[in-house]
Amino acid sequence: MNDRIYAVYIMTNDRHTVLYIGVTNDLVRRTHEHRTHLVSGFTSRYNIEKLVYFETCNDIHSAIAREKQLKGGSRSKKITLIESVNPEWRDLFDDLL
Repeated sequence: MNDRIYAVYIMTNDRHTVLYIGVTNDLVRRTHEHRTHLVSGFTSRYNIEKLVYFETCNDIHSAIAREKQLKGGSRSKKITLIESVNPEWRDLFDDLL
């Protein structure tokens, strides 16, 4: 039996001009890595530090499928999804702790 929880998440920069979608088995750790730029790359280059959306899945296959679905959607659909649960675009990181 798999007790892991996987998260599909959306992060953005302070001006909400860039959206980043990812999947992880440890949302607190992964968000911290993005916020502190521990890994160089896209999120570091575009200052992606704000967690604005996440949802959980019980298995990695569902999480990856959902990540691909979100990545394939339009920017307006992503914004609608974020605003459906986080209309103020609050940073949800503190809620995780």
